[in-house]
Amino acid sequence: MPKLVIENLGGLSVEIQEGKTLLQNIQAAYVDWMHPCGGKGRCTGCKIQIVSGGEQLSPPSPQEQRFMTQGRLRSNERLACQCILTQGELRVLVPHECQLPHLHYHFKK
Repeated sequence: MPKLVIENLGGLSVEIQEGKTLLQNIQAAYVDWMHPCGGKGRCTGCKIQIVSGGEQLSPPSPQEQRFMTQGRLRSNERLACQCILTQGELRVLVPHECQLPHLHYHFKK
């Protein structure tokens, strides 16, 4: 089963259900995650920074491609509400601008 590891949330590991976006899987694991537009790909609030495993993600959605063209998503960034992990392990960081104030972002010691 594919796995998402959020490095700056203490290495939190989320098992990925097939066919669901990263955001849907994160929410199913009861992890708070910023998604101002409700997961519709209309903002960049749910952005992730890819550390490793990005090649195992679904291709960028039209919404992500638009943000990439606008310079609002870098080559190592994706929207959690738009991408699907198809296999393996994906390691990510929550960018500073997408962090929630009530969570403590840190690396596992």
